[in-house]
Amino acid sequence: MQNTVKSEIRFVGVGLHTGKPVRMSIMPASADYGVWFRRTDLLDGDTMVPARWDAVEQTQLCTRIINTSGVAVSTIEHVMAALSGCGIHNALIEIDGPEVPIMDGSSAAFVKAILSRGLVTQDTPIRAIEILKSVRVDRDDAWAELHPNETLEIDFHIDFAEAAIGVQNHKLNMANGSFVRELCDCRTFCLRADVEKMQSNGLALGGMPGENAIVFDGDHVESGGGLRRANEPVRHKMLDALGDLYTAGAPVLGRYVGHRSGHAMTNMLLRALFADPTAYRFVDCSAETEANLPGVGVHIAEMPAVA
Repeated sequence: MQNTVKSEIRFVGVGLHTGKPVRMSIMPASADYGVWFRRTDLLDGDTMVPARWDAVEQTQLCTRIINTSGVAVSTIEHVMAALSGCGIHNALIEIDGPEVPIMDGSSAAFVKAILSRGLVTQDTPIRAIEILKSVRVDRDDAWAELHPNETLEIDFHIDFAEAAIGVQNHKLNMANGSFVRELCDCRTFCLRADVEKMQSNGLALGGMPGENAIVFDGDHVESGGGLRRANEPVRHKMLDALGDLYTAGAPVLGRYVGHRSGHAMTNMLLRALFADPTAYRFVDCSAETEANLPGVGVHIAEMPAVA
């Protein structure tokens, strides 16, 4: 059965790129509503923005959605990952600015609040997207793929010249709360040279090493208390992928493989998938399939201690 949040959940933080204060609430929504954002700071025009793949505007730094009136919300990937990983199918997210608060750079704050407040089960079957044949997109030395699989699995590979990151690989079956246990506390990261370049261009103004981002400089790690996991960077990439995949509009039953992939490439992959009607189908989940979706049966006690 579908789920929504039990009651309004409020967050206060700053935008990673704008550095400006922002207030956000996750609100309950009816069955089959999906996930929508509403800009409460705008009084005129269409302030509703769908958290959907065809509303995503291509960007390398984050996932940004925009409606036909030009109203946009940026950096939605971490809260989308939390909704997917906690098994929330329907929600209205009200926000008083153009960017989701970065919190500590992971999904932990969103996950903790959702699981603390609780879920409401709705008497409507979960519809999932079953991958029927492999789909792949490439750009330069990066690529992403979706393959048929009974459950959602994410397999990610990164390769950085910085010694503190290097080559990292990780694979997870996302069933039964593995996101909450294994990924939700993993923080966003960037390179020192990239931070300086972005800030000179008026971006990453809210980024604070050790507070909401990990910054790598060669073999040096700027993260306050150090890494939460030895392979935190690749795990954060998997967190991002889960959030970006949830813009498909339903849980995905398939294996995602990413090689040096990012937000833009995952969106390219969804666009390629939906451009081929033979590559997927929508299915009502059986009890067995539903039991293996992300978030099913997870409890707040399973969250990492750091969160």
